[in-house]
Amino acid sequence: MAYLDHASAFAIAGAEAVPAPWATQDEGRVDFSALEWTVIAMSRKDSIASLSAPGVLSRAFGGLFGLGRKSMLADPKLEALRRIAVHAWRRGYTLPVSEIKRFLAAGFSAGQFETLLASIASKRLERPRSLTA
Repeated sequence: MAYLDHASAFAIAGAEAVPAPWATQDEGRVDFSALEWTVIAMSRKDSIASLSAPGVLSRAFGGLFGLGRKSMLADPKLEALRRIAVHAWRRGYTLPVSEIKRFLAAGFSAGQFETLLASIASKRLERPRSLTA
């Protein structure tokens, strides 16, 4: 009778299984401070393009014509929060793993990650209120 190890049946030969970025995290805190909630709310208006560094031409035209882009936040922890929030506002649950790792490395917990996604998902599903009501 043959034995099949289901845990490693789909593993690549010679490669170790890589856990999800949040798998080793404890739930930890699940709430945010008032400042962090403000960053999450403000990031709703930011585009994905606001996450990339401006190029040389973009900086030159921005300085010349006053068409500057929004800059990054000075606090690295708040910037990691803004980045993950922008992705969540724009793409829902399809977040880049690199951004999840950055968020967790900044000191946020897996519980906060879940709270962020649930909060943004509920706001994305709300219908826009009509101006006549």
